[in-house]
Amino acid sequence: MESVRNLWMKVENLLRNEKHRSYTLVLGELLDPTNQLHGDDKEGFYICIELPEDDPEAQRTFYGPNLWPDSDILPGWRQTMEKYHQQALEVVKNIARFISLSLDLDSYFFERPEMLGNPIAILRLLHYEGQISYPLKGIYGAGAHSDHGFITLLATDNVSGLQICKDKDAKPQVWESVEPLKGKTIMSKRKQHLTLYTIGE
Repeated sequence: MESVRNLWMKVENLLRNEKHRSYTLVLGELLDPTNQLHGDDKEGFYICIELPEDDPEAQRTFYGPNLWPDSDILPGWRQTMEKYHQQALEVVKNIARFISLSLDLDSYFFERPEMLGNPIAILRLLHYEGQISYPLKGIYGAGAHSDHGFITLLATDNVSGLQICKDKDAKPQVWESVEPLKGKTIMSKRKQHLTLYTIGE
């Protein structure tokens, strides 16, 4: 991420664009404006499924070409990230097949074109600056939010910080810490999406 940050200092058009791709500055995102004093204490690099500009789907939000650092600065990085992105997407597809079977649906139910046949599939490489969160002061590494995706995979290290709230409508909300497992992946899925796709089943 340090090399990407240095590159951003030189190449202004690498900043995240309207397609939600490329580099996001520290404090550049504000996930919980009601409770946050300023933006999230993190920076990131966003990668989506690569589509050429002349593809009809590229006109849609979240679709189109990615913005990549120059290969002279980060040789082989694009290829590594594209491979990782594709492998992560395959893992999600396999999980979706298990979910389909558990609901007595066809194993490829979620991969139909009208469902998730053309997923948005955003890969977010996030780096937190190490600032300690002070909720009473409105300072957060990442503000409270719900992931938009059907399934989220979170690759973890040995640094704690992730919390979940099982009932966002509770007063007060109860937040539980999720212990990190270095080298492991945490999966979350949105109940709302399952309810929508299965018509309440």
